Amino acid sequence: MNRRNLIKSSTLVGLGMAVPEEIIKRKKHNFTFSLNTSTIREQNLGLIGEMECAAKAGYDAIEIWMNTLQKYKDAGGNLADVRKRAADLNLKIADCIGFPKWIIDDKVEREKSLEQTKKEMGMLAEIGCPRVAAPPFGAQTLPQKIDLGAVTERFAKLQAIGDEAGVIPQLEMWGFSTNLHLLGEVLYVAAETGHKNALVLSDIYHLHKGGSSFNSLQMLNGKGLQMFHVNDYPKEPPRETIVDGDRIFPGDGIAPLAQVFKELNSKNVPIILSLELFNKTYWKMDALVAAKTGLEKMKASVNKAIG
Repeated sequence: MNRRNLIKSSTLVGLGMAVPEEIIKRKKHNFTFSLNTSTIREQNLGLIGEMECAAKAGYDAIEIWMNTLQKYKDAGGNLADVRKRAADLNLKIADCIGFPKWIIDDKVEREKSLEQTKKEMGMLAEIGCPRVAAPPFGAQTLPQKIDLGAVTERFAKLQAIGDEAGVIPQLEMWGFSTNLHLLGEVLYVAAETGHKNALVLSDIYHLHKGGSSFNSLQMLNGKGLQMFHVNDYPKEPPRETIVDGDRIFPGDGIAPLAQVFKELNSKNVPIILSLELFNKTYWKMDALVAAKTGLEKMKASVNKAIG
């Protein structure tokens, strides 16, 4: 709000007149909020049930899982109905969590996985999902690192498939993985593909687990970032032994959330913050309660950081 509008709004209030919405409405951040269905996956709501839960809890978007979408389709579900239901709920299907083995050394198995990925991306295009996560699945427990040049070539092939389908793969770092566990590694691969829509997908937990400095987010250009996974972690267990299930609601742990949200907000681009948890305690909660609690804590953490 600039000085002129401030004076104008103060004058209108003094005269007992309504203040125009464009004057009183001040955007504090560039975020919208999504629910990654990992957070409520053990409640077994099914695809449509998860969408309805996210919408009822107040989320702007949802990150679905490919196995849930496939299960819906295999049971006779119509993909066009998914798209329509999302529109009716005013809910964006922001991303899909899939596990293509695009990175592995075995060429035959890799090509087979890419063929399956084509089919999966086709399904995502039908439901209006513009992105899919691309973690280093299949190379997370290898005893050695794959050369980043080879990783770049392989990710470029995945990007090409995405171009045909109209779905953008987001190169995802996994902090526990032998390969692509550092933000710098992910940034290198994304940059070296030369793709104009190269995207990376990072995560508070994975930055911590992988040992990347949170200062490294300064190196991430806003054009390469559309989504970010949100969670928190406790003081114990230590980084070396912490696992996915130890993730907790934002604000309940010791992660530098204020630093993260301030840095992301400074990119000056729309970013979807998606709550991604695998906590067994939350899986025992009513799904709507867990989803609402997560959204409230995520928004509170953003508001505390941004002001």
